Amino acid sequence: MCGIVGIVAHEDVNQNLYDALTVLQHRGQDAAGIMTCAEDKVSLRKSNGMVYDVFRQDHMRRLIGPMGIGHVRYPTAGCNSSAESQPFYVNSPYGIALTHNGNLTNSEELEEELYRSDLRHINTSSDSEVILNVFAHELQKVGQQKLTPEGVFEAVRSVHKRCRGAYAVVAMITGYGIVGFRDPFGIRPLIFGSKENRHGSRDFMIASESVALVSQGFEIERDVAPGEAVFFDVDNKCHVRECIDNAKLTPCIFEHVYLARPDSIVDEVSVYKTRLRMGTKLAEKICRSRPDHDIDVVMPIPDSGRTSAMSLAESLGVPYREGFIKNRYIGRTFIMPGQAVRKKSVRQKLSPVSLEFKDKVVCLVDDSIVRGTTCSQIIEMARDAGARKVYFCSAAPAVRFPNVYGIDMPTPEELVAFNRTDEEVAKVINADWLVYQDLQDLVECSRAGNRQIESFECSVFDGKYVTGDIDAAYMEKVAASRSDASRFDSDSIASGDASLINVHNDT
Repeated sequence: MCGIVGIVAHEDVNQNLYDALTVLQHRGQDAAGIMTCAEDKVSLRKSNGMVYDVFRQDHMRRLIGPMGIGHVRYPTAGCNSSAESQPFYVNSPYGIALTHNGNLTNSEELEEELYRSDLRHINTSSDSEVILNVFAHELQKVGQQKLTPEGVFEAVRSVHKRCRGAYAVVAMITGYGIVGFRDPFGIRPLIFGSKENRHGSRDFMIASESVALVSQGFEIERDVAPGEAVFFDVDNKCHVRECIDNAKLTPCIFEHVYLARPDSIVDEVSVYKTRLRMGTKLAEKICRSRPDHDIDVVMPIPDSGRTSAMSLAESLGVPYREGFIKNRYIGRTFIMPGQAVRKKSVRQKLSPVSLEFKDKVVCLVDDSIVRGTTCSQIIEMARDAGARKVYFCSAAPAVRFPNVYGIDMPTPEELVAFNRTDEEVAKVINADWLVYQDLQDLVECSRAGNRQIESFECSVFDGKYVTGDIDAAYMEKVAASRSDASRFDSDSIASGDASLINVHNDT
């Protein structure tokens, strides 16, 4: 999960890119980067840290130009070094910078091809650098001295033929424009829009979520279709092309569960309304299972559990209360590397309002349960605050399988629901009753917003990987790279160097 953005305009785009990245900060807290282009000169600033940590006034002054791309990152594997922050850049052909959200499932094979056949060197463990070099090589094969939109689309077609997995890409070609494209399944989100500028033409913006466009005053055009490419040239003209046959929209359902902001529209589906429906479905399941339930109060785990908790409480006719107050200066626990850091952060992040718990049967609602670390500590906090019983509702089904498409789901053994029944999970997290959303209900909650979506990528719940290339050997590699032990080892040696460069510019 990362956040990506690109803008082609008639004025400097540095401030718009910065502001858009702050809106997308929830998609990655480890690193941030912006690259801009002024005629044939590009400027880059990227480093580890939050957006407001990475960019200072002197950086912004140097990030000039009417075209640029930005990225916020969190790693799914490998070290957390600033060398792996994005955008990545290659100077041939033309000068290309690229940002990427997702995960390639054949990156090792591609890296070998790039070295042996394409004569290109990969300097990091990031598959984003791999897809950049694949795109650059295919663009070079087009062989146009003056690049045309059709030449760009031809290169994207070749990328689709070579790359497997999930990828939403925004790439900037120096002096020509910005291209965005999405994998043939549309697993990771990508949306674009425009607004009229003072010259009477249109500025264009493309980003991971609609909220980034709206925050900068852009009108939403539509989502990028699976297998499609959108190219905004330096003359502020938009070119669109389908670049692969038989594409099928199969978006990641976890975007609706947790990843996306509730005020975003993803594939024409309101994330907020989806989460409301998830709470209603949970209430229906509670009433089927225990029509004489004794719930006194419903409380969300802030922030992502709030929307579902509100509709659940309303459907049950039970009071809704904010029982936990969130420290706004602690990051998202789910995407923090290392179990020890996650455990420490929970009590720093939340504090209970004791009066709301005393002698009550409390129903806590969260978006999902992954490792069980957070919810078990929250349940303990609720009991310490005086709750008589603590029930726990997950707005998503049990997470039993790793994600291979760009979400940092841990190894199966680190998932609390792996090889456990719901009752066994309840004992592990010390809940008096545990209620999971049914997968069929979750899918229906999301599809209700867009009936054109026939299916979703639900592999973390059902173990079915839509790209069809995931086997036991691949999963072993994923486990080796994502365990907390390996993450700790790589983090401990990661460099924290910042990067500010001007390519083709000595200043």
